[in-house]
This record gives sequence, C-alpha cells and structure tokens, in this order.
Amino acid sequence: MKHNKSAVAKGIKLAVQLCAIALLILIDALIKNAVAAHLRGDGHVTLIPGFIGLVYAENTGAAFSLFSSSTAMLSVFTAVVLIAGIILLIVLKNKPRIYDICIPLLIAGGAGNLIDRIFRGYVIDYIETLFISFPVFNFADCLITCSCIAVIIYLIWDIFAEHKRSKTAGEKSDG
Repeated sequence: MKHNKSAVAKGIKLAVQLCAIALLILIDALIKNAVAAHLRGDGHVTLIPGFIGLVYAENTGAAFSLFSSSTAMLSVFTAVVLIAGIILLIVLKNKPRIYDICIPLLIAGGAGNLIDRIFRGYVIDYIETLFISFPVFNFADCLITCSCIAVIIYLIWDIFAEHKRSKTAGEKSDG
C-alpha cells in the first residue's frame, strides 16, 4: 500500500510541475505579446527611474546575443536540453528538492524562448537595466538564470556540507 501512495504522490508532484511549466510559458508568451503590441518601434517605458525599464528588442541569438547567426542550432540545442529536463523530472529518484523547483523553471524558460525562435525567428527581449550597461533580457531568461544560480549555490553548499560530513566521520573513526 505504501508503494502505491508513493507513486501517487510522485504523479501528483509531476502533474503540479508540468502545470507550473505550462503556466510560466503562458505568462512569458503573454508578456512578450504585450511588449510587441505596445513597445515595438521606438516605445520605451521607465518602470523605476535610473533602475529598470521596458524596451522592445529582437534577439536572434542566445544570452548576450551570442550565436545570433545560429538560430536553428540554438533551437535544436534548446530542444535537447528541454527533453533532458523533462526526462530528469520523470526518472530521477531521490533528487534534492531544489531540483523539483529549478528543473521546471529551467524548462519553462527554455521553452518560452524556444517557442519564440520557432514561430518568430527571434526571441523578444524587453527588460532593460538602466543603472548599468547590460543586454536586454526577458522573463524566460530570468527563469533560466535564477534556476541555474540556485542550483549552483546548492551544489557549492552541498560540497561544503559533504566535506564537513566526511571530516566529522573521519574524526569519529579516529576517536
């Protein structure tokens, strides 16, 4: 009976993650469509003076417009990463909880930008930092970046925690 409860709980968790992915992709698409409708051309909106604004930009590349002449290659690479992420969600057992959050964020962000690349031939970027010179980015980019930073912080923390555990275990075996 316990095995069935565990399988049901995992199924529910996966369903929630997939719904969250779909919702985040929808939010990304709605924002991009609103930006395209209202800011295409010379439109610019300052949200917080000297800090952040909105501006319409078309990005045919990846982060910082890298690989801008390789949209097809980027699309294939992104699709492979998204498939791998979905497989990880389904197959990976006993993964850290942070992965349960970060993998769906990464999938949603990657899918949002992939949809743009496939249907538009470019990604709509619109968030502009006004306090530093930084490339314009979008909500999907934020999802990708935040999930990657969270996983990196977790991995660094885990390395230190593992080092501390092994050091403590070594001291116990010496004593």
